[in-house]
Amino acid sequence: MAKGVFDWLRRADTKAKQTPAPRTVSRRSIAVEGRELPLVIRKLSHARRMTLRLAPDGSEARISIPAWGRIGDAEAFARDRADWLAGQLARLPATQSIAPDASLPLRGEALQIDWSESARRKPVVANGRLIVGGPIEGLTTRLQRWLEAEALSSCAEDLAHYCSRAGETVPRLSLSRAQRRWGSCAADGSIRMNWRLIMAPDFVRRSVVAHEVAHMRHFDHSPAFHAHLETLYEGDIDVANRWLKRHGRSLYALFG
Repeated sequence: MAKGVFDWLRRADTKAKQTPAPRTVSRRSIAVEGRELPLVIRKLSHARRMTLRLAPDGSEARISIPAWGRIGDAEAFARDRADWLAGQLARLPATQSIAPDASLPLRGEALQIDWSESARRKPVVANGRLIVGGPIEGLTTRLQRWLEAEALSSCAEDLAHYCSRAGETVPRLSLSRAQRRWGSCAADGSIRMNWRLIMAPDFVRRSVVAHEVAHMRHFDHSPAFHAHLETLYEGDIDVANRWLKRHGRSLYALFG
C-alpha cells in the first residue's frame, strides 16, 4: 500500500447520493516532528482500503478506513507514517499575507495589490495590478469577498456552458469553502464549487465544473462517467488534474 494518497481529484458528493454518512468519526492526535498533529479517522461504508491524507492547510491528518476496519489499526498506520507526514508538512506553501504590494493570484495571473485609501473600495484590475481602496483594516475581507463574487460569476458561466453541452437544465450553484473538495454535486443536482478555484488558471476551474456536470448524469466514477466528461470538457482533463495535484495547496496560502 502506498504510504499516503492525496485525493486532489475532485469528486461528486456521493455520500449525499448513494452512501450514508461516516459511521464512525474518531479524533486523536499523533506526534509529528515534535508537534501534536490532530488525526481524524473516519469509517466509511464505501471505503475498500485505508488512505492517509493531510488537510490542504496542514491542520490535521485524515484517515479513511472501511466500515470493518479498526480505529487502533488506523492510528498505528498514521504513526508508522509520521516521517511521511512530516515531509508533506514541510512542503506546504508558506502562509502569505494580504497587504499592499503583495501578490494575489486571479485566474492564474499574479496581480500586485495596489492599495490606496482614497481609491475605490471595489477592486479594479489594470496592467497587472489590483487597485483597491478603503481602510487598510478589512482589506483581506474585502478582497476575499471580491474573489468570491468573481468565482460565482465565472462558475455560473462555466456551468451554463457545460449544461448546454450535456443537455442538462442548469442547476442551483453555490460556493464552498471546503478544505478538501474542489466541487460537489448533491442528490438534488445542485452544484457547489470551491471559491479558491478563481485563483487557478481558467482551464483548471472549468475542468472542475465540467466534472460536476458529468456527475449530473453519472453519480460515480465509472468508465461511462469518464467517457461523458471527455465529451464535455474541451481541454486535457489529465493536465488539469495534474495542476491541482501539484499546485492546489498553494491556493490555501492566502485567506487562512
